[in-house]
Amino acid sequence: MTTNEEQIRELIERWARAVHQGDLATVLADHAEDIVMFDVPPPQQGVRGLDAYRQTWPPFFRWQAQGASFDIESLEVTAGDDVAFAYALLRCGTAEDLAEAPDRRLRLTLGLRRHDGRWVVTHEHHSFALDPASDRDSVADERELHELHERWFAATAAKDLDALMEPIAADVVSYEHEAPLRYVGEPAVREICRARLDAAGDGAVSWEVPDQTLVVDGDLAVSWGLNRVRVTTPGDATVESWSRGTRIFARRDGGWQLVHQHLSYPFDPATGAARTDLLS
Repeated sequence: MTTNEEQIRELIERWARAVHQGDLATVLADHAEDIVMFDVPPPQQGVRGLDAYRQTWPPFFRWQAQGASFDIESLEVTAGDDVAFAYALLRCGTAEDLAEAPDRRLRLTLGLRRHDGRWVVTHEHHSFALDPASDRDSVADERELHELHERWFAATAAKDLDALMEPIAADVVSYEHEAPLRYVGEPAVREICRARLDAAGDGAVSWEVPDQTLVVDGDLAVSWGLNRVRVTTPGDATVESWSRGTRIFARRDGGWQLVHQHLSYPFDPATGAARTDLLS
C-alpha cells in the first residue's frame, strides 16, 4: 500500500507531465473546485476557482509549444492524514532562456487536502526569483501578452467593444486595412473596430493568430503573425480571411498597452487586388 507521500508525489509528477504535454484535462484532474493559485503573471490577488484556473493554461501551452521545458528537478513532500504540502524546483523555459540563465528555476509550492478519499490540490504558488539585473521576468511578460491576446480573441467573439479597447493606448497609431493611411488615437481605432463588428450583423465572429510570435525587451514588446478572421452567418455560411499583423506594446502604469499596429493584405501583382484568401 502506498503512503500518503508516495500518492502525492505521483499526483504532482503526473500533473507536471500533463503540463508539459498540454493535457488540460489531466492538469485539472486533481484540483479542488475552490483552488487558489498565486501565479507568475497577474492578477496580484491570485486566480480563484477551478474555472479561472482552467483559463490560465491555454496561453501557457501555446508559449510552451515554442519548445519550452517544464520538468521537475527536485520535489519534497510532507503529508499528514488529511493535509499535506509540497515544494519543488522546475526547469521552465525555452532552450534560449535556460542557456542565458542556466541556474534559473521555477519555484512551486502546493497545498493539498484529502477529499472524498483522495488528495486534491487546494493551493498553488508559482514564482521565479527576481533577477537583480532585470526589473521584470521575460517569461512572465510573454505570458501576460499571450493572455492579453486571448482576452482580445474572447472579446471579438463576444462583440465586446469596450473589452477590445481596454489595452489600447490613448495615443495609439494604427495602420489598418482600410483607408486612411493611419488611424491616430484610441477613439479612431474604436470606430474602425465598431464598424467591423457591426458589419458582422447577427453573425458569429472569431479572430485568432495561430502562428503568433512574441519578443519582449524590458518595457517594449513586439508580436507578429497571421490574422485569421471568420464570420459565420445565422445560416451557417462562413467567410474566412487572412492578413498580416504586427503589434507594438509598451508597459505603462504597470500594464501592457498597444501603441502601434500594422495590418495588411498581400496583393496579387497580376491584378493589383488585395488577397484575403491566402493561407500562408
